[in-house]
Amino acid sequence: MHIHILGICGTFMGGIAALAKSSGHRVTGCDTAVYPPMSTQLEKLGIELVEGYDPSQIGLKPDLFVIGNVVSRGNPLMEAILDRNLPYVSGPQWLHENILREKWVLAVAGTHGKTTTTSMLSWILECGNLEPGFLIGGVAQNFEVSARLTASPFFVIEADEYDTAFFDKRSKFVHYHPRTAILNNLEYDHADIFPDLAAIETQFHHLVRTVPSNGLIVANAKEASLTRVLERGCWTPVERFGSEEGWHAVQEGEETGIFFGEAREGTLSWDLLGEHNRSNALAAIAAARHCGVPPKVSLEALAKFRNVKRRMEKKGDACGVAVYDDFAHHPTAIETTLAGLREKVKRERILAVLEPRSNTMKMGVMKDALARSLTDADLVFCYSGGLDWDAKSALLPLGEKARVMGDLDELVRAITEASRAGDHILVMSNGSFGGIHEKLLRSLQSRG
Repeated sequence: MHIHILGICGTFMGGIAALAKSSGHRVTGCDTAVYPPMSTQLEKLGIELVEGYDPSQIGLKPDLFVIGNVVSRGNPLMEAILDRNLPYVSGPQWLHENILREKWVLAVAGTHGKTTTTSMLSWILECGNLEPGFLIGGVAQNFEVSARLTASPFFVIEADEYDTAFFDKRSKFVHYHPRTAILNNLEYDHADIFPDLAAIETQFHHLVRTVPSNGLIVANAKEASLTRVLERGCWTPVERFGSEEGWHAVQEGEETGIFFGEAREGTLSWDLLGEHNRSNALAAIAAARHCGVPPKVSLEALAKFRNVKRRMEKKGDACGVAVYDDFAHHPTAIETTLAGLREKVKRERILAVLEPRSNTMKMGVMKDALARSLTDADLVFCYSGGLDWDAKSALLPLGEKARVMGDLDELVRAITEASRAGDHILVMSNGSFGGIHEKLLRSLQSRG
């Protein structure tokens, strides 16, 4: 079958393209504003990409169009598909019908940590000789790809609560029908889709309703929102993490002990930073045990785990200054990312560089929480290009340590001038940020 994917360069739709190619389909696709790592991954797979959404792509005559949620009414190619009554489905629906239906699906849901936890869980199952398939919203460095199809009955998927498509406003994850579901956390996000937190809780409860009674829900005990979700009705056993009654971590000198209730399961030894990643690990260990992987094997796997690209990924050093890239774009993620780096670098200076780029951030919904999330940084640089709200006013509580600029080159110059040997520059954005990481490294190097 020939399928043509609209919006193919998003991490999710790019993963679907890879899975469809592995299934033996001919795959083509189109998108705009293409940038690595997904474009590079698709090219390596030999998938033909078309720039833009010109209606002439109808001439490719695919058997089916698979529609990403970036596509809306008014898109010229989508309008041509509708006018001609050509067959189309959403990405999540195609995925369920063609890949997931016969699998033991392990779904990782939550506002934060989905990509990292999905990668951890996939790697644990791999080290447990289960050879899972997976679809991850980023490039897992232990595998160097974001999606893989195998003969294994196990399939791990990042379960996003964002809407499915312009014609299906349910969350993507209701299509996945997991047997094992991780509920990592739940905060208000996606203000362009959901009016309030209660609306997102309803979508999470829809997910809970799809988990069978012989399955398992692994839930964060510290999240009141998830407690409310489960209290609305749950027909599945639940294991909690983040509480002494369930899975929890205990600092024992230089070691981190992992416990399930009073039973010590082993020691977590790795290089990842922050309490949030220890929480992610607990969830992954619990979910893997449901598939038969002992915690001891999980801990051995995590000792060799390499985080996803763009999750505290070190891009390089120049003149004694380290530059990191991180996907953080929600105040809670910004705060926990900074806390993790602070835990590592102690009193050395952190220069936080932020692009508020997500739809929610662009709308200004989270602006009042932004300054508080950045307090762990010694200096803050915010790029205001494309914002409809006043970032300077939002960051006033940070005083003189915060600077806001709407010109990228000016921003790079200011960061370069402010930095000194021993500093750590943490760049946070859910986009390419105009290649700022490379620009910073070149600018620092030229300073000598």
